[in-house]
Amino acid sequence: MSKPPVVTCPTCGKEHVWDTNNRFRPFCSERCKLIDLGKWANEEYRVEQREQELPDSDHQA
Repeated sequence: MSKPPVVTCPTCGKEHVWDTNNRFRPFCSERCKLIDLGKWANEEYRVEQREQELPDSDHQA
């Protein structure tokens, strides 16, 4: 049987084994998960949204 992969916590950078029993994954701990959540709440992270092109008014019926 193969070993579970080792991943890096996105918050602290600590390497840890990917364990499906870890309810905080991909984070290593609850603390790191809450730090990440706080950054979203403070709008430190943003998801880029592309502007939608509007159809030309000349081509509408």
